[in-house]
Amino acid sequence: MKKKVIIIVVLTLAALAAIVMILQNNKKKNQQETAVVAEGNEGAVAVRTAVANKTDLEIDFTANGTFAANQDLVLSAESSGRVKFINVDEGSRVSKGQVLARIDNELLTVDAQTAKANYENALRDLERYESSFKTGGITQQQLDNARLRVRTSLASVQSTGRRSSDANVRAPFSGIVNKRFIEKGSYVNPGAQLFEIVDLSKLKLKVTVGEAQVVNLRKGDRVAIKSTVFPDQSFSGKVSFIAAKADNSLNFPVEIEVTNTAGDKLKAGMYGTAVFQFPNSAPAITVPRSAFVGSVNSNKIYVLEGDVARQRSVTAGRILGDTVEILGGLEEGETVIVSGQVNLVDGSKVKAVK
Repeated sequence: MKKKVIIIVVLTLAALAAIVMILQNNKKKNQQETAVVAEGNEGAVAVRTAVANKTDLEIDFTANGTFAANQDLVLSAESSGRVKFINVDEGSRVSKGQVLARIDNELLTVDAQTAKANYENALRDLERYESSFKTGGITQQQLDNARLRVRTSLASVQSTGRRSSDANVRAPFSGIVNKRFIEKGSYVNPGAQLFEIVDLSKLKLKVTVGEAQVVNLRKGDRVAIKSTVFPDQSFSGKVSFIAAKADNSLNFPVEIEVTNTAGDKLKAGMYGTAVFQFPNSAPAITVPRSAFVGSVNSNKIYVLEGDVARQRSVTAGRILGDTVEILGGLEEGETVIVSGQVNLVDGSKVKAVK
């Protein structure tokens, strides 16, 4: 037993000694290589570079999305009662203000008659009180109370009249009855769904665009629209909304208002493609996005002058994918540093590597 323990201990020590020797040899080798590199570079920082050139900017792009109705509303009952009649069915075209159905409430009719009778009685009482007040038969307070009853009863008449008017279900805008949720003779309560009205005269194409694209868009811009259902036809729209904040995918929602063709060919829920086209611009100086120190917003880059890095302030323009337009502070043909800036200060010696 003791011999086995001794053997295990000896083997373990031998293994540890071998590991220590290997680590020491590797450390020595790395130190030698580092010394050689340092001696060859003479303390210069290794960087990668790129030449600032003038290029033609291609900023046209497309974005896919779905069409949504300009207005889509589900009408709900504002009072309880029984559906007396229905004037429209699913698919019917309606105009703004058109009566779609009527919901009658027997109690509402009784309330309206009672309110009107109370108002008329209050008016007669007020006339008698005013006559009595002139002869000193009643006090000023009694007269004021009579006038208050007139105003209160009048408000009750107006309230019941409004509720009676609400019994007529009217279309809030012109459109198409997409769904009907009620039948003649059914009883509904406040909040019950009655009709879904959809306006297809105008549609909204909802798309998302990236940060490099949204900076080129303006509200009111004209946009060409394509539909896979009608490949031979072109539609026109204009940008009606640009989100001020990106979504969770770091894209910006954009809405394009599209005037539908005769017959409402385009339907809500169809797919569409927005073709964003911009006028041809003059060639511009561009540099890789990675040339900026930190981010593009810093407007700081390093320019290679011989074997020295010089920090320079520039004016950044549009961001086009992996490249950035330079509006000022840099000349065509100058060499910019695109990696290794973290180790640089103005005047650092550098060595460009491939």
